[in-house]
Amino acid sequence: MQGERLLVVDDEAGVRAALAGILRDEMWDVDAVPSGEEALESLKHRSYRAIFLDIWLPGIDGLETLHQIRRAGVETPVVMISGHGTIETAVRATKLGAFDFIEKPLSLEKVLLTLRNALRQQKLERQGRLLREQFKRDQELVGVSAAISRLREEIERAAPTGATVLIQGENGSGKELAARLLHSLSPRAEEAFVAVNCAAIPQDLIESEMFGHTKGAFTGAAEARKGKFELAHEGTLFLDEISDMSALLQAKLLRALETGEITPVGGSVPVRVDVRLLAATNRDLQREVAEGRFRQDLFYRLNVIPLLVPPLRDRGEDIPLLAGDFLGRYCREYAQPPKTFAPEAMELLVRYGWPGNVRELKNLIERLVIMVPGAEIGPDDLPPVVGGSTPDGGEEREGGLRQAREKFEKEFILRRLEENGWNISRTAEVIGLERSNLYRKMKAYAIRAAD
Repeated sequence: MQGERLLVVDDEAGVRAALAGILRDEMWDVDAVPSGEEALESLKHRSYRAIFLDIWLPGIDGLETLHQIRRAGVETPVVMISGHGTIETAVRATKLGAFDFIEKPLSLEKVLLTLRNALRQQKLERQGRLLREQFKRDQELVGVSAAISRLREEIERAAPTGATVLIQGENGSGKELAARLLHSLSPRAEEAFVAVNCAAIPQDLIESEMFGHTKGAFTGAAEARKGKFELAHEGTLFLDEISDMSALLQAKLLRALETGEITPVGGSVPVRVDVRLLAATNRDLQREVAEGRFRQDLFYRLNVIPLLVPPLRDRGEDIPLLAGDFLGRYCREYAQPPKTFAPEAMELLVRYGWPGNVRELKNLIERLVIMVPGAEIGPDDLPPVVGGSTPDGGEEREGGLRQAREKFEKEFILRRLEENGWNISRTAEVIGLERSNLYRKMKAYAIRAAD
């Protein structure tokens, strides 16, 4: 395999030549050296896909060479070879980080099989590492706005506890992301995170989904099945859109939270469960309680720690960071060359209202990465609704919804600024915006204090 090299370390010239010949016949480039010292020196100047390392060497032996290789942070698979190895030696080599141990005389089939397995294992470990890194990045709350910084701090304070958390926010704002971050920072991080969308499960099935069922509990229950509570045992259970839960299930959920026990459908023996519950909703649960659609006692049980995920329109300074993060992610995922946004396009992204929140932005960036052929995404590449024009490409007519909204917003900001003596900080506080967000809107609408 041209351009990829293997390293053979053996003090016997005949073994070095034979092993190197086998590997070169398989189209590998091979370096062959007679000692551990020379192997370590080679590793300072070149990387290898795999190393075949004899245990008995002059100077430092193979085990010490392996120890120094790992101490230097080299993760290359190492296959130990020996003419008179013992089980004790093989165990020591494995503990030091060897991939495998093969004995002399070397078998062609054994050498090639071991090499293939070592490279396959290396690939799996690399993919696993990348997935873990991606998963860690996916748990991050990207942004520098005051609202997102405050949410991040609240999550960091709440995560180490076992308290129930109620996460509120609009659809697409990142409620599940907040829940996953809570789990990843908690003592339960190594256990299961089980997510349930209460709005997506038919009401006649949700009790079984939550608490499980016994065999024959209902038509179609051919075997017993664990519910989400049991699957999340010792971990975290996330109930999204909890306001869609029926009154009957609300009562059973409350009992499960208070007793730590659930009873599967069709069963009579309670099952002990240890879960941390996180709940989320896009509705005002206090209003739902007042209007009789949600149990007051369950609301108080869930609302131990309330968190609010801000809508994207209230964190305008985060949009360039989020857009850049999604842009890089999807360029890598779809093997596209790096792309950037033209300043005019980014300005349109920042000014847009994002009714679908972060989810809408994420989906748009994915589409742009796939569909825009150039390295720069310009304003003409954005969909009409973001760019402020109608689908046929014409500008919105006077009196259109967007212009009416912008006109009202400009007049509203002007009135409040005048009422507060053009004090931007006080005005931002009065109208519920961050100071930087208000300043951005003033700039967009060309609002300046009169001289």
